[in-house]
This record gives sequence, C-alpha cells and structure tokens, in this order.
Amino acid sequence: MSNTTGSGMGDLQSLTNSITAVTSPFRLYLSDLLQKYQPLDEGAIADYIPELALALPEWFGICAVTTVGQIFEVGHCKQLFTIQSISKAFIFGLALEDHGREYVNSKVSVEPTGEAFNSIVLDEATNRPYNPMVNAGAIATADLIKGNNGTERLKRVLDMFKRYTGREHDINVPVFLSERATGFRNRAMAYLMRNFGMVGDNIDETLDLYFQQCSIMVNAHDLAMLAATLANGGINPVTQERAIQEQYVQDVVSVMLTCGMYDASGEWTYRVGMPAKSGVGGGITALVPGQLGIGTFSPLLDAKGNSLRGLKVCEDLSRDFGLHIFNAATGDRNLEEWIAGSNGTDDW
Repeated sequence: MSNTTGSGMGDLQSLTNSITAVTSPFRLYLSDLLQKYQPLDEGAIADYIPELALALPEWFGICAVTTVGQIFEVGHCKQLFTIQSISKAFIFGLALEDHGREYVNSKVSVEPTGEAFNSIVLDEATNRPYNPMVNAGAIATADLIKGNNGTERLKRVLDMFKRYTGREHDINVPVFLSERATGFRNRAMAYLMRNFGMVGDNIDETLDLYFQQCSIMVNAHDLAMLAATLANGGINPVTQERAIQEQYVQDVVSVMLTCGMYDASGEWTYRVGMPAKSGVGGGITALVPGQLGIGTFSPLLDAKGNSLRGLKVCEDLSRDFGLHIFNAATGDRNLEEWIAGSNGTDDW
C-alpha cells in the first residue's frame, strides 16, 4: 500500500482505509482460516526436484482478489516459490490464442484422466495427451507457443504472466537447472509424442521452455491475481489490462475444473466445485467466475501432490459462502456482505 503524503486529512483518510481493509469481516474470516489450519503438519514437501525440498513447512498464505480489485491477504502472501504445474493452465490459454481451439485440440485432448500427472501415457485412439494439465499435455502446449527462438518464446510467456499479475516475474535458475537435470520422464514423454507427431522436432528447446515456465517465481498474491483475472473475463481487475482473449477464458476455466487438481480432480469438483489448478510448489489458484480469485500457498502436499492446507481453505470457503459452481443454494455467509465495507486496500 502506497504512503499518503500531504495534509493531515489525507493521512487520516489513508489510515481509515487501511483499518477498514484490515478489519473487514472477510479478512478476519481468512485470518481465522489461517489460524485454524496452521497447526496442520501432515503431508510432505516435494523433493523429487531437489530445490523444492528447501521450502519450510510453516509457510502458509491466503489471498483473495475480487473482480473489482479488492485485495485481502493473510499469512505468507509475499513468500516467493515456483509456480510449477499452475503454469499449465495459462500456457494452454496462450496456445489457444496462438493457434485457435481446433488446432490445439488436434494436439492435446481435454479429457480427465485418473493417471498420475507424470504418467507416460497417451490416448490410444488419437495418440494425444489426455489434457493440458498433465505433464505430457503441458509439454505439447508449450511446444505450440510461438516465437523465433527459445528466448523469444520465454519472453512471450513472461509477458503473459505480467499481464495477469501486474508485475514482472523471474525464473528460479537453480530450480530450472534442477528440473532439466532430473526430467527424464518428461523427456520420455516428449519423444513418445514426437513419434506420433504431437510435438515438433525442436524437443530440447520446448522442454527448456516447459522447465522454465514451471520455474517462474510467484507468491500467493500472484496466484489470486491470476485467478481473479480469469474470473473477470480475462481482464486484470487492478490494472485493467487484458491478459487473455475473452473467447478463450471458458476453455481454460473448464479444463481447470475438470483436470486442474491432478488425479484428485473429480473429488475436488465434487467437494469444492471451483475451477482451480495446483502445483507441487505448494500453490493453489482457484476462482469463482464473476466474483473473485483465490491464491493459497503451503508446501506440505498430500499423496496426489496438492497442498493440504490449501485444500482445506478452499473447502471451507466453498462451503461457508456457497461458492460451488453448481450450488443453487446460498452458503451460511453472504460473500458480498462480508466483503462490503472494505475498499480493498489491504496491506500490500
């Protein structure tokens, strides 16, 4: 939050705005969720990528951004971590913008799969990867990103994320090099898809782009902005910049709902019912179309690779406010009423 300078009245107004945001009912609700699930110490930190094992189990942040730009955050919302698989949803959107639905669908299906995210398996009937959210499908969509060389393609990816979040992002080079050095299964997938014509000849460049997109540094605030932008029809609710063409928002959001939580996507849709994407770095980005985006961060993962604390937070939000996409009833609390009274100038 920027400092207010000038008259004492301006300083008083700034202080009043800050207090309104910090003490808003919705922010206090998020604070209660943070305290409720902070003691949860089950699960494990991902270590199959060596650099990920350096995360601290106590890290935990929750952020929500409404489609009118109000921001509410508690906990470790500024702690940076790598985006990992959450990037897949947004790369899918960029591929759609580059090539259109029909061509992208000829390379990547949109069917859920009960297989693990890193399974070396393709659709037997079409030889396509099952969806853009598993590793094989994400490699195929990364292959579709336009550019004259690897540097130009990576720049387009980073520029896209800047439109979504409103800030520039860096690549965690040690994580990138770690993923590149240990990504044997991903290489196997890429060469299998090359055999069937699902990716082109420049496999090394595409794999580097895939490893780099997973190594982009974000925080819980960024994840909430990503989701809020999708919830707002592809327009960043704070900067008002368009991040993705409106016609492709439904494609991205639909696949997030059906495939975004690894092989627990069916359970997630049943219990939570919000389009979402998780990553083994500990992040979850979830959205309620037309209302808000949610970003959570906690590196302790369950057996499916989803953040345990993040799952609990989203389950509570969905239940308490009736946010399930197929819910015809109202929750125990009215979201608009709980947000009302805040100007969204939470401490950031």
